Amino acid sequence: MTTPSHSHPGMDDPAMPPPGCPAHGLGPGGMRRLYGPEADTDLSGVYEKLRAEHGAVAPALLHNDVPIWAVLGHSENLHMVRTPSQYTRDSRTWRAVIDGTAGPDHPLAPVFTWQPMASMAEGAEHQRLRGAVTGAMAGLDHRGIRRYINRYSNLLLNDICQDGHADIVSQFAEHLPMMVMCHVLGMPEEYNERIVQAARDMLKGTETAIASNAYIMDALMRLVARRRAKAEEDFTSNLIAQPAQLTDDEVGAHLRLVLIAAYEATANLIANALRMVLTDPRFRAQLSGGQMTVPEAVEQSLWDEPPFSAMVGYFAKQDTQLGGQEIKAGDGLIFGIAPGNVDPVVRPDLAANMQGNRSHLAFGGGPHECPGQDIGRAIADTGVDALLMRFPDVELSVEEHELTWTSSILSRHLVSLPVQFAPRPPQDVMARPMARVPSARNDWQVSSPGPRPAYPATPTPQPTAGPA
Repeated sequence: MTTPSHSHPGMDDPAMPPPGCPAHGLGPGGMRRLYGPEADTDLSGVYEKLRAEHGAVAPALLHNDVPIWAVLGHSENLHMVRTPSQYTRDSRTWRAVIDGTAGPDHPLAPVFTWQPMASMAEGAEHQRLRGAVTGAMAGLDHRGIRRYINRYSNLLLNDICQDGHADIVSQFAEHLPMMVMCHVLGMPEEYNERIVQAARDMLKGTETAIASNAYIMDALMRLVARRRAKAEEDFTSNLIAQPAQLTDDEVGAHLRLVLIAAYEATANLIANALRMVLTDPRFRAQLSGGQMTVPEAVEQSLWDEPPFSAMVGYFAKQDTQLGGQEIKAGDGLIFGIAPGNVDPVVRPDLAANMQGNRSHLAFGGGPHECPGQDIGRAIADTGVDALLMRFPDVELSVEEHELTWTSSILSRHLVSLPVQFAPRPPQDVMARPMARVPSARNDWQVSSPGPRPAYPATPTPQPTAGPA
């Protein structure tokens, strides 16, 4: 890949259609687009076509036909994220940014535009910023986090329990992570439908993505100003108090990173794990028989349907080779999480159970591995567990083939997951008073709940809902 203004990776590849070919999903030089009708419908299929045509690393096009390398191999992805001497997350080195083809008006600009945060820094600056994030997280007491999240899970479940039917995506999975993260950050008053939708929109590369990003940043910067004036016991105050002495812009950028990464990843993870349990008889039987725990089911979902399917991006610091391709300094690369997870080299049998294997790419790797993955897992594990315990007879209310997804280059999530169950009365989830964050640290010190009974293997008749 030389300069985008003159040539694209793969233009001289005899296996690619000629320039101008009207084939579906192809752009200039016959290169495959990772956006548009075909990609939006079946991005995984596009990745497999690229793998068949080019191998573990393939030339492709982002929005506005910006050239990029799609890294598809499991080991190639790990090499890229673990080799900071050759690849950086600093997008200011990306040729497409330098020449303006991936400028501030690009649909994915909120994702790749350089910001003063750990995920885009390296060396001593990366250590300073990441140390502040991990230090702030260490200040949160995680011992009772499952009890804390369980309370919010059941508040949401109370809203649907008397109906006997629900859409698990819009009424549960999309809201629980945002409820939890707004409280953890210290801004429970900002939790509403608008911030939920803005968080989803800003990752889709839509025409409104930049405005959605601005809405969220405005809320976060107001929070920073409040905590500068008066510290509380929350993640934001912890971050401000770190020895690294982050500026307001640095604090805001890291709050955005933590909020959006935790929200999108966990919302997708909850929906995907529940879909797997509801549609694959093996997992429902293993859960009911005690052969598999909810965390293990969630881990399987991280292999099969990672909440982030890709990351844009990594950038070559020097001329190098990866997966048999000549990578030039300034080239952009996609961290291919979903295609890497199904690399036939590491998963020749996609139907095999990956129980106990955490070598998936869902949380990244190397110096930029997700520092908040334990919180994301806790939200998903506890949320799924709470729903299955409350509604042991839950089942899909549509045929599996009727389920639909929306996709972007970054993630793929269910549009809806309609379910039905026997109506039942709400639970008094506030029987034990729970202080709202910023005093949530005390609640997290409650011991985690003990072992739960096995889930019923078959629907269990439940009484009709009575008075609350």
